[in-house]
Amino acid sequence: MTITVVDTRTGMEGVLRAPAADRRALLEEMLEPSRGMYRYHPGEVDLADVHLRGMGFPLDRDGERCLAAVGELARADAWNRIGAAMEGAAAELAGAVPGLEVHDITVLLTLGDPGDAHFTDTALGVTGFGGIPGYVAITLWPSPENLERLESTAVHELHHNLRWAPGGVVWNPATVTVGEHIVGEGLADAFARQLYGDRLGHTRIGVPHLHDDAVFAKVVTGLEVTGMENFTAWVHGDESARRFGTAPVGLPAGAGYAAGTRLVDAYLAATGRTAAQALRDDHALIIDTALGRTAR
Repeated sequence: MTITVVDTRTGMEGVLRAPAADRRALLEEMLEPSRGMYRYHPGEVDLADVHLRGMGFPLDRDGERCLAAVGELARADAWNRIGAAMEGAAAELAGAVPGLEVHDITVLLTLGDPGDAHFTDTALGVTGFGGIPGYVAITLWPSPENLERLESTAVHELHHNLRWAPGGVVWNPATVTVGEHIVGEGLADAFARQLYGDRLGHTRIGVPHLHDDAVFAKVVTGLEVTGMENFTAWVHGDESARRFGTAPVGLPAGAGYAAGTRLVDAYLAATGRTAAQALRDDHALIIDTALGRTAR
């Protein structure tokens, strides 16, 4: 198992210091190691376009601000910290799950867009994606809170990567349920909390709703919804749904993370398992146990 954290510091500095006409090509070059993350996407992927639409740092403004932010990431030793955290977390999972094969993983850390209010305010300056085995992407603005949580953010995505890897839980985009996604978020947060404690382990957008019974009850009504094109509102909330062109369902930002935490915590308490041991536990079993239902 090799975890490769791409040297995006050099890449981002090169992009941000280049003449405007050269930046897009340099951005594409920097992002090339992540191309395999889009292997299920039909047709050729424009990596720069994905970056810009995904709230990545801009090419036409805020250059000095972004260069300063790259410097903050460097002073925080972000790349080394992420690599060390993921290696330690992989060893923890391998020790907890008999026969677990930990595959090679490429990690891409990039700055987000400081001028995008949805990124800075709704997403609190951090997004992550670890759902495609072999790749983790973290888009971040180096606020003190996000820098402090670098490790927990990284191991959260690692948990996703190994849950949905070959031999693990199958993620079929057409048939997967909201319940699987929400349980996955709850397990990943529980794993981060197992390693780093409650203060650092929770995904920040879910924290305001952890004890909101109305939000929890609403999310539970959507657990059987299928098709990942419908998931944004149930997991990330209505603001994200509107941003990415899907229908809102009446939920605040991070609702799915809060509900997932409650479901997973109830399951772990009932079974005595750890989040590491539960890496690949069936989402229906977790939900039924948490809600006191007869197993399906």
